[in-house]
Amino acid sequence: MSDLFRLFNLLDSSAGTADETAAGGGMSMLFSIGFLVIMFGVMYFLMIRPQKKKEKAVKAMLDALKVGDRVCTIGGIYGTVTGVKDDQVIIAVGAQKTVMNMARWAIKSVEDAPLENDKSPEI
Repeated sequence: MSDLFRLFNLLDSSAGTADETAAGGGMSMLFSIGFLVIMFGVMYFLMIRPQKKKEKAVKAMLDALKVGDRVCTIGGIYGTVTGVKDDQVIIAVGAQKTVMNMARWAIKSVEDAPLENDKSPEI
């Protein structure tokens, strides 16, 4: 660590000629550019890449919707898909199988477990 500190002190020393001072300024600029590149790389891997991955997974889930899937909408409504059109999904909700037309983008998730209120009423 102290060797690295000495190296930086040698680069910053102003006891040299004008050519050496210009080279030291170039090194400073090089370190600044390198720092910016490293920061952009960190930002990419911590923020941009995971967001793109999540968007790709949501798009794949929406493209894979089919009749019979149990879904949850962004409004918290649980139902069963009864029809799929271009940009619309028709879902049946509750024991009375109330039909609702939803935009495809309004589907938050596809559920695996059966829902209690989707069972037919027992008489």
